[in-house]
Amino acid sequence: MRRKLAVALGLAVCSAVAHADSFDDLFTQGHVDGQLRLYDFNRLYDTPATPDAHSLSLAALINAQTGTVLGGLSFGGSFVTANMLGTKDDNPAKVDTSLMGPNSSLGAWSQAYVQYKHDWFLFKGGYQYLDTPWMGNNDSRVIPSSYNAILVGITPVTNWNIYGIREYSWKSRTSNGMYPDNLYYPSKFDSDSMYGNNGSLPITSPRTPGTWAAGTNYTNGGLKAEAWYYNFLRFATMGYVNGSYTFTTGTPFNPFIAVQALKENSSDDNILVETKTKLVGVAGTKVDAEAWGADIGTTIFDGKIDFAYNKLSGESGAVGDGALISPYTVNYGTDPLFTTSMIRGLVEVGPGHAYKGRMQYSFFNKKLQLVAAYAKYTTYERGDSHDLYFDIIYNMDSVLKGLQLRDRWERSVGGIANLNPGNESFTYNRVMISYKF
Repeated sequence: MRRKLAVALGLAVCSAVAHADSFDDLFTQGHVDGQLRLYDFNRLYDTPATPDAHSLSLAALINAQTGTVLGGLSFGGSFVTANMLGTKDDNPAKVDTSLMGPNSSLGAWSQAYVQYKHDWFLFKGGYQYLDTPWMGNNDSRVIPSSYNAILVGITPVTNWNIYGIREYSWKSRTSNGMYPDNLYYPSKFDSDSMYGNNGSLPITSPRTPGTWAAGTNYTNGGLKAEAWYYNFLRFATMGYVNGSYTFTTGTPFNPFIAVQALKENSSDDNILVETKTKLVGVAGTKVDAEAWGADIGTTIFDGKIDFAYNKLSGESGAVGDGALISPYTVNYGTDPLFTTSMIRGLVEVGPGHAYKGRMQYSFFNKKLQLVAAYAKYTTYERGDSHDLYFDIIYNMDSVLKGLQLRDRWERSVGGIANLNPGNESFTYNRVMISYKF
């Protein structure tokens, strides 16, 4: 039914466009842009029995959008392709499948949408990137995540936005199409080439119907605030709020404070409960999670320093003893909690608390940025772990506009088996070269 409706809508739109006086604007006012990315990822394990894992990939992300007709109607699409350039190891254990899966090449349409935008109103339907706290594009690999969704947005006043979203299926960072699953499903579920995911559910699990979401955000001077509601159908319902305020002092020091909180409960016919799936080693009869956090810091000339804390409460009898259910970020390390590291956070390690300190500074007229961070996790089910992180970002616009070099390095000690084989420490190094055009 949804496919027939989409076809009918497309024919009606095309008919209307064909009779519009500004039909030529679709092409003359359109634009094409994109990125080239060369990523080299290396997992270096301390456990002798676990071989190091590597992955090299060259990717292209091509975006195209037409001009507008009928007062705001346009069309857009994105094609993504990646290739290991013949560097794939014959031993699957030596391949970092989180980068682009186990295949030597990958290609897919990540966006194909119709959009209507006029004044305070926005409608967007089809394959698209989403930018919400708990359902985003997870863009830390060669290919972003995308969603088959309908998005409606309104802007009642300047700097205040309200959104409603209905998502039906999604494409993970390593998938070649849209699938009715999420990161709790195992790789190859429904023939989905999804890797680097949590994969706790059995292969026989029912499909997910998708997600309903509604949210709002507001900015005014130093104030930033947002509130979101998610219904991850058959997984969890979530309410989430986040706010920050920066005190502008007219000096190089501008202190800021941020707070966040969320609450999750069971959805109807919960798949995690029905399948008795264990998260962080514990099954449950319901979903019940509650978390909060705070982040405080200040700018220092061309840098910033901050200290963050998050608490995820435990709940006896709940899935994962109160684990936070995050279908589109788990194991990706892309959730919005203040203490999440490059490879994990409380979403991955379960109930407990975490601390994180972070420093960054820019040099050479902000062309070079250095970042250092330390995070520690104390959990009820997975013990203690900590991560040491360094990030070097060099923008080379003076050499070639849009060129950026980046090296992300993290040392992980302790933690859970699916991130640290044998619960031993390992080093993750990510060299990333990107060119925007």
